Amino acid sequence: MKLHNKFILLLVWLFPLVLHAATPQKQTYTYTKRDSQSLKLDVYSTYTGEMQPCLLFVFGGGFKEGTRDAEIYSDYFNHFANNGFTVVSIDYRLGMEGEKAPSMFNYKPMEKSIELAVEDLYIATQFLLENAFELNIDTTQIIISGSSAGAIAVLQADYEKRNSFESSKILSPKFQYAGVIAFSGSIFSREGAPTYTIAPAPTLLFHGNADKLVPYNNTRFFNIGMFGSNTLAKEFRKNEYPYLFYSMEDNGHEVAEYPMTDFLPEIEQFITDYIFNKKQLFIDINYRDKNRVVEISDSPKDYYNN
Repeated sequence: MKLHNKFILLLVWLFPLVLHAATPQKQTYTYTKRDSQSLKLDVYSTYTGEMQPCLLFVFGGGFKEGTRDAEIYSDYFNHFANNGFTVVSIDYRLGMEGEKAPSMFNYKPMEKSIELAVEDLYIATQFLLENAFELNIDTTQIIISGSSAGAIAVLQADYEKRNSFESSKILSPKFQYAGVIAFSGSIFSREGAPTYTIAPAPTLLFHGNADKLVPYNNTRFFNIGMFGSNTLAKEFRKNEYPYLFYSMEDNGHEVAEYPMTDFLPEIEQFITDYIFNKKQLFIDINYRDKNRVVEISDSPKDYYNN
């Protein structure tokens, strides 16, 4: 075989690998203006010529800091953009800037911050729905995902949408999120453990059982409180709402980040099983990695007073 023919065959063999590892194209849009702020979103895609499922991400930072394009999220964005998703990461208003640490006797600033983040997430979702054709988004397959404060926002958004809260009227009554992926999240509720009028979207939860910043179980005063992943998983199982819960033993708030690099195949499998194939599964995984260095989780007082 001639050398140039061998070279051509090599290129043919390598091309799919090169395409798969391509750097996604990034485009930035202003999706709204709120309180004198221009809120932007980034769209990452390796366009395939077909409408794609959308992974819509909300960053973490305690509602007081953080950015939509932080380097810690790049593996997560690139992995899913390279595997047939349109990945979108959004700004939102940071209501806890300058506020004291939240507690059950000082919960109003946190409640307001969650309201702002959820409202902005709904507005960003509406922007994607209105521009779905240009952005190659399958509007029936919009999955919301978030880290820490962002995980609270996405869990809260699906909870309020399924219960037709006034806040959710930004979106059509017919629209529902296809799935939720939350890294160290919780839901703020005034009714005790959250209940749903319409079954929630299939939900993937990661949470460290030593997390002091976002409650793993719940923090409440009578019916008002924050209800974490372990409480939510119990409620989902009781009501037969499909979910997958990774309870990370002896881990703290670092679980808000490292699954986005270390658990990419598992996250992708969840999407395939629960969202694309609509499997009705109820799975709790107690996960312990003896080799992982356990980080001491900040308390709200430590975090917000720094």
